[in-house]
Amino acid sequence: MSGKRIGIIGGSGLYDMEGLSEQEWITVETPFGPPSDQILTGKLDGRSVAFLPRHARGHRILPSDLNHRANIFALKKLGVEWILSVSAVGSLQKEFRPCDVVLPDQFIDHLRTTQNQTLFGNGIVAHIAFAEPICMELSRIVYEVTQTLDARVHLGGTYVNMEGPAFSTRAESIRNHNEGHSVIGMTNMGEARCAREAEIAYTTIAMVSDYDSWNVTEDHVTLEMIMENFSKNIILAKDILRKTVSKIPLEANWPCHSALKNAIFTARECWPQEWVEKLKPILSKYL
Repeated sequence: MSGKRIGIIGGSGLYDMEGLSEQEWITVETPFGPPSDQILTGKLDGRSVAFLPRHARGHRILPSDLNHRANIFALKKLGVEWILSVSAVGSLQKEFRPCDVVLPDQFIDHLRTTQNQTLFGNGIVAHIAFAEPICMELSRIVYEVTQTLDARVHLGGTYVNMEGPAFSTRAESIRNHNEGHSVIGMTNMGEARCAREAEIAYTTIAMVSDYDSWNVTEDHVTLEMIMENFSKNIILAKDILRKTVSKIPLEANWPCHSALKNAIFTARECWPQEWVEKLKPILSKYL
């Protein structure tokens, strides 16, 4: 459970990861409760990897019920320094076609609560810089890899994080389209926030499954449409992941790997010892 690992979070339809050697499903305890599922560890192209099925194997957890704190903390506890997060999304613009890959660089948060989107509290206050919520060093690696696979890939864009589990009304979808946002999903904002607090490099690999409901020239989004298109994307997503891991540096020295350096506002002598112990995987270098 030590050493620098690459984390993979699998979204709809991506519940396991073929090609891993030395596979082991591990149960990880966190101060925030259990993560979505056990975590599959192993080696992929010579790199240590930890794979977490976001909605649990069999897709059993609603987007609004995801425990982002536990998921990210569990990966950090296993030594993860980079996260490749695969997600099904709806397109909000014509140029992002079904089965395209989008690598967003911004988020808009339409969630009603963010209680599962921070690792802090309980006597320790931190305010991370989040103007650039995605690790672009990691996104560029994914972009270059995806280009070699002859896939349609877009670097940059805004991901709208909606509440769910119902899809957008047409009025909501048209508003998001008119505002110029790129894609819409239900999960990645909380992951990105917690990953930054955990000093993990994080990027979203958004797999377009539909045109949401703003585009009246297309059929409105249904689960059947999403799963049909996302199943087509599964092979591509796994190819991207397999070819990306070997391109990631061995050393974790990007800016987001020191995101907490000037972010913890609470005076060190005021940190509750109980929570210092619980948060050691992310606080150890500041103790």
